Amino acid sequence: MKTRSRFWLALLAALALLAAGCGGDDDSGETSSDETQTEQTDTTADEAGGDETVESTEAPAEDGGDEAQAPSGEPLKIGALTSITGNFTPWGIQARDGMQLAVDEINAAGGVAGRPLELVVTDDQSNAEEGVSGLERMIEDGVVAVGGPISSDVALNTAQFAEEAQVPLFLVKAGSDAILTRDSRYTFRTCIPAAPSVAEPIAQFAEAEGLTKIGAIIADYGWGRSIEAAMQASFDAVEGLEYQIEVAPVPEQDFTTYLRNLEGFEPELIVATGHPPGSSAITVQSADLGLDVQITGAYTPWALVEGGAGEAAIGRYADFKCADFDSEDYQDLARRFLASTDNSFMEDDAVAGFGIVTMVAAAVEAVGDDPAAIGEWLHTQEFDLPGYAWTMGWTEWGEMSNAAPIFSVLGEGPAPEGVNNAGDWYPETLIRPEPLTPYEPS
Repeated sequence: MKTRSRFWLALLAALALLAAGCGGDDDSGETSSDETQTEQTDTTADEAGGDETVESTEAPAEDGGDEAQAPSGEPLKIGALTSITGNFTPWGIQARDGMQLAVDEINAAGGVAGRPLELVVTDDQSNAEEGVSGLERMIEDGVVAVGGPISSDVALNTAQFAEEAQVPLFLVKAGSDAILTRDSRYTFRTCIPAAPSVAEPIAQFAEAEGLTKIGAIIADYGWGRSIEAAMQASFDAVEGLEYQIEVAPVPEQDFTTYLRNLEGFEPELIVATGHPPGSSAITVQSADLGLDVQITGAYTPWALVEGGAGEAAIGRYADFKCADFDSEDYQDLARRFLASTDNSFMEDDAVAGFGIVTMVAAAVEAVGDDPAAIGEWLHTQEFDLPGYAWTMGWTEWGEMSNAAPIFSVLGEGPAPEGVNNAGDWYPETLIRPEPLTPYEPS
């Protein structure tokens, strides 16, 4: 069964009454890292800031009829468990702010079943123990679902807890293949596929380009080690392809030693997919050392890479994303996002965050606020989400059934009007792959 416009079209009439460009400040976009580092923050949605509905590409009417009735009663709480501090802060802030935008827009349209949504934000600090304790607090607080984990280490531990509690947990960028098991029923991937599915397209790209030598730098944690094993399996299957893998700590930002180790190997492509926090530094430092080859990243925010690498990244840094930056619905969503937050660009983490709240709201409309019932219902659905590169659906164990990440390079632009406050650069699509075969846990 496909759920695309039904839920949002039910809100269309109300959203159409909002004046174009009426977006206010977003509380979550103003929250500082220091304020959220060690405490759980409840963020109650303010008045909406959307110009258009999720499914509509036309601006709403300037005026007309009665305003949507304000939601009332006990709030429906949705958890945002993500990295507001720590190594994965740039990803986590985007996921949180995308979730908040969806909460604000739904509340402005009358809420869900007449009740307001409330986003409960908890900083996992990119730390597994903090993630588990934060998830436990949110479940005790009565959330109906939780989204946002970026770190695979956080997800490995929180997924086990979510499964035991039967509370839906939506992963954003946690791609370790060990997170989901054949028995998983309440954990859902939403943006990045399992590591083996990420490595295979890189091998296909190398084969198509006739590359014979690939260098890689991975981080020494769950995601990096999963990518390492996946690359070894995928690259070994390509005849004549040699590779060399270097391992660096997660916080590392000086990759000179690792790149010099690769220098003698003379790679034709450097894969930074296994070291997300190092993508920008690897891009710049490889160019400084004369390794002026293409860098393949790790679903790293475009603004983070361009801000750190500058011209060294233009036309050279390529990455896989779950957002379709060429689509009108992404660009419409991005304009609303930038108008209501302090972000300079809407990354695919924010697109995923917006989609998570959208899907949870649809589930509550359909089956009520019981978390277990929400999880069961989601497994029977497919969703056409705004800005996404594919239709969202899952296997019975929570892997995405239709994932087809778009491979893009950081282009010099110009960006479409109003969708990039960080500069004129813009992603240029290189490959639109066929849907990947979902990874099956052993």
